[in-house]
Amino acid sequence: MNKNKKLCLITLGCSKNLVDSELILGSIKNSQYTITEQPNEADTIIVNTCGFLDSAREESVDVILEAGELKKKGKLKQLVVSGCFSERYKNQIQDELPEVDHFFGTTDLDDLVKKVTGKDYQKNDPDFNRSILTPNHYAYLKIAEGCDNGCSFCSIPLMRGLQKSRSIEENVNEASKLVDQGVKEILVIAQDSTSYGWDLDRDTNLHKLFDKLDLIKDLNWIRLHYAHPAHLHRHMIERFRTLNKLLPYIDMPVQHGSDKMLKLMRRGMKTDGIKRKIDKLRNINPDICIRTSIIVGHPGETDKEFQKLYDFVEEVKFDRLGVFTYSNEEGTYGYDSFNDNIPQQVKYDRMDAIMLLQQDINLEKNNLLIGNKEKVIIDKLLNENESLGRTYRDSPDVDNNVVVKGHHKIGSIINAKIIGASDYELEAEIIK
Repeated sequence: MNKNKKLCLITLGCSKNLVDSELILGSIKNSQYTITEQPNEADTIIVNTCGFLDSAREESVDVILEAGELKKKGKLKQLVVSGCFSERYKNQIQDELPEVDHFFGTTDLDDLVKKVTGKDYQKNDPDFNRSILTPNHYAYLKIAEGCDNGCSFCSIPLMRGLQKSRSIEENVNEASKLVDQGVKEILVIAQDSTSYGWDLDRDTNLHKLFDKLDLIKDLNWIRLHYAHPAHLHRHMIERFRTLNKLLPYIDMPVQHGSDKMLKLMRRGMKTDGIKRKIDKLRNINPDICIRTSIIVGHPGETDKEFQKLYDFVEEVKFDRLGVFTYSNEEGTYGYDSFNDNIPQQVKYDRMDAIMLLQQDINLEKNNLLIGNKEKVIIDKLLNENESLGRTYRDSPDVDNNVVVKGHHKIGSIINAKIIGASDYELEAEIIK
């Protein structure tokens, strides 16, 4: 095949969007296109957009406009926009962005592939294998699309639709193919992974899926992301004790530590219930690392309610924590029901206060690891004398890193001794 045309795929947003880009790229790589990472070399650019927050939408528009400039200069023949931003605002932006040739939403993968390659998309066609964009040793497994939850702040159902779970067999087959390609760590994702299978049948659920994933030969690590605390079942909690490959790590967004705010956010659980889930996880596996995310500045968050959140974080001592400021998203329950009257600076101040608290917690916990022997997966080489990796406590891009002395093979899992610590980084040396 004469590959004399070049295509550049630009991915914005979350890991779920990254998986979509990997499917798009896999469908294109055996077509008439050569893939390039340089937009100014491309005949076709696909921008896979994020539309979750104002900042993400601004970034999406900026990247589209930059690609549009290449088209005006005659360097670019075709500009295609896909993803969440396109799904949510297609009708509004078609006239505002005339440089875009085609808009596709989050469920239009087959149409996009046909438009760009001229060939129908067929999942079982060997030409349409997913092409991972992460380092070869880890990959995301998106077990479901969309979300049925009605959280006040979230626009995901507007862009991704209601939950559509993939079958256990389909997920296991994809994970097995990834392992055959050299993947050692599978990161399980969905908008709400703990409600996986509710839309299928009674025999399809998260813990049964993990039972099957745990049996995959040559797979080393399985990591669970985006577990809704209200939906985390005791059977799944039990798996953190019984499964061999499931890491003692869970990404469980709690969003707040005040009963009043949790009710306004429509989270379906009070703080006591969240604490009980955390206690169960820590009792089942004392080594478990609990990552969470919270939102400050949601309408109704007074100084008193924020203090409850602060005290909650101080008491629970999450191992990893991220903070977002509330964004008033059109079409959400919060947008239609509340007055977003908390000044932006107050939101930033509250975010800073939580992050400073978490910084102290991180340092305290990291210092306790000095002297420990840990397994570390190597993600990249820093220089001739140092490698960068992660322990089981750390997911790629969002958590801590370990700087390991020496030059180690990317993707290898080594035994290392922790010899130093700071807020968000550990130092280690290999154990020979």
